Amino acid sequence: MNFEPYIVSPEQYPLALSKSPYKPKVLYAMGTLPPADSEDSATHNGDGIPTTDERRGNAPVGIAMVGTRRPGPNAKILCKRLVESLRGTRAVVVSGLAQGIDSYCHEAALEAGIPTVAVLAQGLCTRIEGTRGELARRILEAGGALVSEFEPDEPAYKGNFPARNKIISGICAATLIVQSKAKGGALLTGEFTRKEGKPLYAIPGDFDSEVASGPNALLDRGLAKPVFTPESLRSILGFPKSESISLKELSLAGTHLDKATLDFFRRVNGFRKTFTELQSEFDFNISQLLTILTELEMAGLAHTDDNFVFQFDGVN
Repeated sequence: MNFEPYIVSPEQYPLALSKSPYKPKVLYAMGTLPPADSEDSATHNGDGIPTTDERRGNAPVGIAMVGTRRPGPNAKILCKRLVESLRGTRAVVVSGLAQGIDSYCHEAALEAGIPTVAVLAQGLCTRIEGTRGELARRILEAGGALVSEFEPDEPAYKGNFPARNKIISGICAATLIVQSKAKGGALLTGEFTRKEGKPLYAIPGDFDSEVASGPNALLDRGLAKPVFTPESLRSILGFPKSESISLKELSLAGTHLDKATLDFFRRVNGFRKTFTELQSEFDFNISQLLTILTELEMAGLAHTDDNFVFQFDGVN
C-alpha cells in the first residue's frame, strides 16, 4: 500500500478536534481519519463524554491512552486489558506512537480490531525508526491514521512534543494516563485535558512504584478519577455493554475459540453464573476456568462487573 500525506480541511478535523481550543492551523494526515464530531454532540453524560444515543449515527469517540516510554513489567498486559474492555464500543484509541505505553495501546487496539490514531511530533514523511515504524505501517494498513501539525519533512524536535500532546487531548473526549513518572509528557497531556474541561482518568499503582508516581499524584490531588480494574474502563467511560454476537460473526472476524471454550459457552449461554457455580459445574481447575472466562470476555460473549458474577450472551 502507498500512503501519502494530505492536508485535512478544518471542517474535517477528526473526532473532537475541530471544537478544541488546541486545534492546529494546519493538520496533515495519512490513512483513514475517523469523522468529525457532529454539531449535535454537545450533550454529555456526567463525566463529559457524549453518550451513545446523543451522538448522531453512533459516531466514534476518541479515547486518549498515554504513558511513559519506560513502563513497568506488566504494562503490556495492563494496556491489552484496558483496550480490550473497549471492544464493541465506538471508541477510537488515540496515542502518540512513542515506545512503551503509547505503542502498547496502539498494538492492543490493532489486535482487538479497534480503530486507532497516532499523533506524531514530527512530519509524516520523516522516517520512523525501528519497531515504531513497523507499528505505524500496521496502523495504516488496518484502516487507522497518522496525524501531525508539522510539515511532512520536519524531524521530531524536543519542542514539538507539547504541541503533539495538545492534539491528543483535543481529538479525544477523555484521557487515561496508564503509567507515568512524576514528570512526563503523559502528565502534560492530562493537564491539557483538564484545561479543556474533559474527563481525566488514571491507573493507581504501588506507592513506591516510579511509573505510578504520576497517576498517584493526580489521584491524591483529586485531579483525575481512578480506574481500579482494567475491565471497568468501558463502564466508567459510559459505553454500554456489548450487544450479543454470533459465533459465526466471530469466526468471520477472525476470532476462533478452542473446543473446550466453545463447549463451555454452549452450556452456559444465556445464564448468569457465579464463579463458584462455574467451579462446581465444570471439571476445570481455577487457572483453566479463568483462561476460558477471559477468552469469552475478549470475544464479547461474557461480561462481569465484579469478577464474580458472569453473564453469558451470544447467538449460537
